[in-house]
Amino acid sequence: MTHTSPAVRIRPGGIDDAPAVLDLLDGAVAWMNARGNTQQWGTTPYSQKPGGVQRIEGYMTEQEAYVAETDGELAGAVVLATGPGHETIPRVTEPERYVRLLITDRQRTGQGVGSVLLAHAVELTRKAEVDLLRVDCWAGGGGELVAYYERNGFVRTDPFMVGEWPGQVLEMRMG
Repeated sequence: MTHTSPAVRIRPGGIDDAPAVLDLLDGAVAWMNARGNTQQWGTTPYSQKPGGVQRIEGYMTEQEAYVAETDGELAGAVVLATGPGHETIPRVTEPERYVRLLITDRQRTGQGVGSVLLAHAVELTRKAEVDLLRVDCWAGGGGELVAYYERNGFVRTDPFMVGEWPGQVLEMRMG
């Protein structure tokens, strides 16, 4: 199945997309660091972090991965799972879809690629007849990322901490 908007085409992702997704993650680290944000993902490129390459390869092969393309180039990716990937995230007692990864090309900031990917995740959650879609994100830096998810229809639920790293779980009900 493919989801299309005027500028963005979404298709299922796979192992062949892993290097490009890693490039997007490395670009995001550099972009954040250039703006003074070293807390969210640190300063080490994602592809050089212990387990980083294996995590993304696993996401692209063992989870439900989708990539966005604009003009034939990879512009972003979303990975869905049936639950969170970290033990600090509160569990739920109902079926859910969970956004494990949302990444977009920093060169395409403001073009709506992330919002199109999130809308695709909502569509897939509805088609799976699951009522709950959740995501977690970094809550530091004035909460800009939390606000982004809120603009895309998510509602804050549980704040959490991983060491000194502040996080926020958000959810969207399909009903």
